[in-house]
Amino acid sequence: MTATAQWYVLIEEDTRVTEHVDGSELKLHRWMLVGTHPVDGDEAQAVAAAEDAARNYTPGVLARHARPGDEPARHALLTRDGTWVVLVRQRHRECHLRVSVARLMHSTQEKEAPPKSLKDTLRSAFEAPRPAAKPWAPPAQTRDTTAQA
Repeated sequence: MTATAQWYVLIEEDTRVTEHVDGSELKLHRWMLVGTHPVDGDEAQAVAAAEDAARNYTPGVLARHARPGDEPARHALLTRDGTWVVLVRQRHRECHLRVSVARLMHSTQEKEAPPKSLKDTLRSAFEAPRPAAKPWAPPAQTRDTTAQA
């Protein structure tokens, strides 16, 4: 694991799926990360790039249906925590975006286990499966016994 100081602009789109359940129409929303853009520079440059993205990024669903010269209506709101929430409308389509600045704190590379030998493959076919990995839990905190006395 390595520590870095790389800044990114993250773009999320509100994706909506309509499901029909028991005769009712449910409109399900969820945020999907659609862009992770590295920024050359410091936090101030990343903040400026995020503002530019909030002002100019066009979601794919609008871009696919746009004609040359179309410009969608856009309302960009800056929240207290520095995240941009953007409403983009074009004709009868409406999209919501979230644009934020993030700093990459840690990064690791993928590691693959070595391939199994024929002997190990045959052995695992006759044995019970290995237990699942334990889920993540916060590190145990040590109690300060001197403070209680």
